[in-house]
Amino acid sequence: MTTPILSVRDVRKSYGRGTNRFDALKGVSFDIAQGESVAIVGKSGSGKSTLMHILALLDAPDAGTIALEGTDTRTLKGARLNRTRNRSFGFVFQQFFLTGNQSVLENVMLPLKIAGLGGAERRARAKAALEQLELGDKAKNRALNLSGGQKQRTVIARALVNNPRVIFADEPTGNLDSQTGAVVEDILFALNREQGITLIVVTHDEELAARCDRRILIRDGEIVEDSAVAA
Repeated sequence: MTTPILSVRDVRKSYGRGTNRFDALKGVSFDIAQGESVAIVGKSGSGKSTLMHILALLDAPDAGTIALEGTDTRTLKGARLNRTRNRSFGFVFQQFFLTGNQSVLENVMLPLKIAGLGGAERRARAKAALEQLELGDKAKNRALNLSGGQKQRTVIARALVNNPRVIFADEPTGNLDSQTGAVVEDILFALNREQGITLIVVTHDEELAARCDRRILIRDGEIVEDSAVAA
């Protein structure tokens, strides 16, 4: 049997203490297969963003385990954890998190700089990612001068530049009009379908969720539905 790319077992996460304690996750368990597209859906405060941050190794659970391709992520510390996250994952958020005064190319090169790659290779790989997203002509533009759709495509290029196994997309079309959002969705699902990149989308948009292979509904910190999406 193929090892899941992510395996979640009885993950729990709380914030605060005593009467102020909030249980964000109450023991969730599931597997995600390599190349799958999965929507994590739920209302605001349901625990879906907490779950994504834990899956992406941006936060640690209070209890339970996350295995990345069979490796217990509790064994990943410090520089090894950062390196694993940088090499394995790409991130596409609703907020673009671009440095406005830097060029588009400089923004896309950032993960490669963190990974310690040399300048020439950084530029070559970042340019290739921008060409893939049809943004090659914008490489020298300052990020603040881009349209919303161009910013989100730049973010996807940055997410792709390290050849990630998994892309996490948190409300990726939340700041875009419907037409531009549809283009961004098409890009993400094409990457999933054509390159085999596992796609994990956190959203409250049911139409976006319906495009995924699978839908995980979370309510009050618990999974209440985990089902394949009808084709």
